[in-house]
Amino acid sequence: MQPVTAADLGTTWRPECPVQPEQLRRVDLPYRGFDGQIHRGALVVHEELVADVIAIFDDLLRLGYPVEKMRTVDQYPDADDEASMEDNNTSAFNCRRIPGSDEWSLHAYGRAIDINTLINPCLYVSGYFEPRNAADYLDRNRTDPGLIHPGDPAERAFTDRGWQWGGYWKTPDYQHFEHA
Repeated sequence: MQPVTAADLGTTWRPECPVQPEQLRRVDLPYRGFDGQIHRGALVVHEELVADVIAIFDDLLRLGYPVEKMRTVDQYPDADDEASMEDNNTSAFNCRRIPGSDEWSLHAYGRAIDINTLINPCLYVSGYFEPRNAADYLDRNRTDPGLIHPGDPAERAFTDRGWQWGGYWKTPDYQHFEHA
C-alpha cells in the first residue's frame, strides 16, 4: 500500500475531483487470473478502505475466484472507462460522474470497485448497457468463471464487510461494489 500523487494518478484525477490524491492509496494485490495463475495488479482506493480491500481480495484469491486483469484506469487512453470495461478490467478510482448525471460516481472518491467489467455488465432502464461489447453477458443464467451471482462467495466477500453490490439494484450494475 502506498500514497499517490496527482502525477501518479495521471488522467484519472483533475483538480475539480471531489477527493484529493493524499486521500487515496495504491494497493498492489495478488489475484488468480483466468489462466489459473497468480498475477499482481493494482487498485487505487480511498485510504479508509485499504484494509477492507486487502481482505476482500485475499478472500477472492483463497476462493479461487478469477479476475481477468487488474489495472488502474490511467493505463487506458484518457482514463476511458468504456475502454477499461470492454477490456474486462477490474478497477476502482476514476474521477468521473455517474453516466447521464451531474453527480460524482463513488469511483471518484475511491469508494467503488468494478470487477470483471465485461462479463458483469451495467444495465440501464432504457435497455442500454455498458460496456458496449457485453451483450453475451446480459444472460445472468450463464455460469462462466468470474461472473458474479447473488449470494455467491465473491459477492459475499464484499457484502459481508458492509459493501453494497450493484447487482441488487433496480437497474443492475453487476460489476459494481461500493462502500459509502
